[in-house]
Amino acid sequence: MVCLKRARYQLITLTLPTLTDWSGLIIIKTYEILKARHAKHLEEFHDELLQNTLEEGAYNKLYSFNHIVNGFSVHTTPTQANKLKKAPGVKLIEKDRGAKMMTNHSPKWLGLPQGVWRGWRGKRNAGEGIVIGFVDTGINPSHPSFAYNPRDGYLKNHTSFPSVCQEGPMFPGTSCNGKIISARFFSAGAKARGNLNASVDILSPYDAVGHGSHVASTAAGNHGVPVIVNGFNYGRASGMAPRARIAVYKAIYPTVGTSTDVLAAIDQAIKDGVDILTLSIGPDEPSNQKLTMLSMFDIFMLFARKAGVLVVQAAGNRGPEPYTTASYSPWAVGVAACDTDRTYPGSLFLGNGKRIDGIGLSAPSYGKWLGQSKLVLAKDAMLATGNFPRTQEFIEECQHPEALDPVIVQQSIVICTFSAGFANGSASLPVIMNTARTLGFAGFVFVANHAYGDFIADSYPFYIPGIMIPKVSDAQVILDYYEKQTERNNDGVVTVFHARATIGEGRVASYNEKAPIVSRFSSRGPNFINVEKTPLDLLKPDILAPGHNIWAAWSPMSVKHPILSGYNFGLISGTSMAAPHIAGIAALIKQRYPSWSPSMISSALATTATIYDNRGEPIMAQGQEIYTLHPSTHFDHGAGLVRPTRAIDPGLVFTSDYMSFLCSLPNTDPELIKTAIGETCAHSFHEPSDLNTPSLTISALTGSRIVKRTVKSVVAYAMEMYICTVVPPTGVAVEVNPPWFTIVPQGTQDLEVTLKVTQVQDSFKHGEIVLTGNLRHVVRIPITVKPVSVS
Repeated sequence: MVCLKRARYQLITLTLPTLTDWSGLIIIKTYEILKARHAKHLEEFHDELLQNTLEEGAYNKLYSFNHIVNGFSVHTTPTQANKLKKAPGVKLIEKDRGAKMMTNHSPKWLGLPQGVWRGWRGKRNAGEGIVIGFVDTGINPSHPSFAYNPRDGYLKNHTSFPSVCQEGPMFPGTSCNGKIISARFFSAGAKARGNLNASVDILSPYDAVGHGSHVASTAAGNHGVPVIVNGFNYGRASGMAPRARIAVYKAIYPTVGTSTDVLAAIDQAIKDGVDILTLSIGPDEPSNQKLTMLSMFDIFMLFARKAGVLVVQAAGNRGPEPYTTASYSPWAVGVAACDTDRTYPGSLFLGNGKRIDGIGLSAPSYGKWLGQSKLVLAKDAMLATGNFPRTQEFIEECQHPEALDPVIVQQSIVICTFSAGFANGSASLPVIMNTARTLGFAGFVFVANHAYGDFIADSYPFYIPGIMIPKVSDAQVILDYYEKQTERNNDGVVTVFHARATIGEGRVASYNEKAPIVSRFSSRGPNFINVEKTPLDLLKPDILAPGHNIWAAWSPMSVKHPILSGYNFGLISGTSMAAPHIAGIAALIKQRYPSWSPSMISSALATTATIYDNRGEPIMAQGQEIYTLHPSTHFDHGAGLVRPTRAIDPGLVFTSDYMSFLCSLPNTDPELIKTAIGETCAHSFHEPSDLNTPSLTISALTGSRIVKRTVKSVVAYAMEMYICTVVPPTGVAVEVNPPWFTIVPQGTQDLEVTLKVTQVQDSFKHGEIVLTGNLRHVVRIPITVKPVSVS
């Protein structure tokens, strides 16, 4: 929006999404006080303004707005629009950006529809025949993301998979329908705790939380499901592999989750024979075992991998601190989280013409003063008398309707403040909305508090107009304006509220952001081997995928997220949301190459990832300070952002020997490994870094070291020649031998990588090896090294 000048009439101009098509130009004008009887007069004024400003025949007025706002929309050219911008009385003009309906935006952003899914309705390239298992909080069986439509050509029963459907409360036998191919629940561990709440801890595969439904639909939800929240259509949702089948293993309950139930669920999933196992749950801290990867959780994942099941694991949500990854083992794909280029920008318009950007999926507010509402600070609306304590919870946080004067706040936009209750978790946004609805707010503004600093805000749907202002500097602009427009008596009590504001439309997506950016919450490497966090020569996380503000299926019970109660869709963030992206993409690869091992699939995902964003610049990461960015490293993004269209044709892959890797770990007790795995250490690598992974990590490089890798061609039709290039880490010289090679279809090639310290560094440094083939395959191998001594 552009403020042109002060005038009796204030105009806002919105235009259509292209630079050359101004057919949707919208001009909004408001009187000082808009009254219904002025409707005809306003329409005549619109026509007169257009006739006096624009050339005859050069425009077409589409609508006159004359009730809540005074304005009109017009179809015209850029030249005529520029004339209109300069017309007397015009204050604001903006080109219509349009509203794009692509709810789970990540399929398109990752290139699935135009790449991997090409012809998916005919060729079934979207995961047909693949079963993805989900160990989580269950599933909402009535959700359209999991509906079975026989006209879509699904087989009613998967011929090789045991279709067991455990009935129970809210989960009838018909819940397993061909899309949900099997559903079980595991509760022995939860029952043993003795603290189940019968009203929410439902003993069936039904999802009372929403998390399991969100994860399952992100990976394998049906294609093109309309997403409607609070009556607003946000577009259509789709899973990464919409033709894949879903096997549900509920092991987490709202009030309790035990490793016992999780392990039982993993075990059953392995027995059932899922192709992909998704673990967006699990321990968020290392076990007390001597080796992190010999915890029971990791051992079970190893057995899954040995059974031919690809395990995808959330990396954890304890970032941005280092050494926080919850994925330690090479046999599980640890997934970090990032955003996409989509945002939902919200705005607060103050009476002085200033615009403050904020967050909140909210309809706009409307008021009777110039289209704006009275702006009131909550503490200035507190009742002088009343039986309630004068604490921040009652004074500032809008948590108690009985503390506010309904005469003052009705039809006002009320400023509620982040204070002690929000810092300790006792206050919440749903309670603010309840207060607003009870007292008839026109809307609310939830602002940061300088005493607590900036806060992190996610885009939540608000059923009344509302906006969050998470930055202290922006909050101060609002408060400064408010104070200048507010009259007080000698006691500091407000006598007249002159401040005005409008909450703008916050539900329309924008697709212009720099992305990906590694999310602040996403857990980081380096990987470590024990509770003392001794670094391990193995890269974690493995890969990066969208995990911030992801639309997907939800459960109306929403026991853990009251703000989403009653909704069938949730916009949620976490590495839990990133992991199913990788699981679904892995299903697409598995469908195309049924004989590929889990190692080959995970290798294809990693070696084809990118470390550059949508603007061709290195990926950035959110840092320690809120709203700050720094260049991302392999410990933030792993191999990089997944690229499905490249992963289905990787050229070369790596395969791994995990038993030899375990036996080569420092200070390893062979008896401990035998006890845990059931196999003896017949062979070990010289160093753990010799594990044949598509990355190379050395946590303490002294002098020089030779590391070996073996690649296998998965090109079926021709020989390919590769040239090796190196981007060395700072302080390390890297040489690859042979520097080039030709490999036959299904052939293998040994590579010898020599790393030599040239300058000691006080931290890990990052680089990569790039193998470029003449058939357009590009294989990236991340290098992460800490050079500690030149000899």
